Amino acid sequence: MTYTYETYKAAADFLLEKFGDCPEIGIILGSGLGHFASQVEDPVTVPYGEIPNFLRSTAQGHAGEMIFGTVAGKKVVCMSGRFHYYEGYTFEQLSIPVRVLKLLGIRTLLLTNAAGAVNTAYRPGDIMVVSDHIKLTLGSPMRGANVEEFGPRFFDMGSTYTPELRRLALALGEKSPLTFHQGVYWFASGPQYETPAEIRAIRALGGDAVGMSTVTEALTAAHCGLPLLALSVMTNMAAGVLPQPLTSEEVIETARAIEGPFTDYVRELIANL
Repeated sequence: MTYTYETYKAAADFLLEKFGDCPEIGIILGSGLGHFASQVEDPVTVPYGEIPNFLRSTAQGHAGEMIFGTVAGKKVVCMSGRFHYYEGYTFEQLSIPVRVLKLLGIRTLLLTNAAGAVNTAYRPGDIMVVSDHIKLTLGSPMRGANVEEFGPRFFDMGSTYTPELRRLALALGEKSPLTFHQGVYWFASGPQYETPAEIRAIRALGGDAVGMSTVTEALTAAHCGLPLLALSVMTNMAAGVLPQPLTSEEVIETARAIEGPFTDYVRELIANL
């Protein structure tokens, strides 16, 4: 399928007809972090399967629905469930969610994810405000014919993770019972977890946390000029840091253990955006 401006607009028009108002903030929730969706007031929920030209979420812990409503007095659209390269989607297909959110009228994009802690100063349950990312795999959501309505063929990535939003996130983090860091997110294509040798290489090259999402969304946001904040929940120590094997159950359990304070934090963050 060839993705044109009309491809994305059909999805956005369908959703705007369902919801009516343009949301101010777009939120994409990561693995095990779907509890935040319960904070949306007066929700209008649309399953991904009903949205024209949209994708289907298959990842564990992802509800697969878009929720419109309000949080802390702000109009939001919340994606409970995201899409990953390891599910079989192409990088080009992974441009769809953020471009649709852009056409819905959002002015800020908030991404959350579950990640493995590469930095040995981090602990499970800590939060990392993403300052930058490293992606050494081939492929880009912007590969192929450029859709000029969203942005230029070649675009800058120097301030993808908006500095003002990062400062706000860290300042609010000082009031939270959670521990906050600022660091670099390393994108891994998955679905297998990384080997201990890969984690040592990632650490040597400057990665503080590793995960299988977020970066394709960040690239798409940068292309279309959306202010962006990304928060990584450290749900486990990366491979080789501790002696036990990595499991998806550990990821979900850690996310659930902090869902209360993390939800409170994100709600306060939205109130201040």
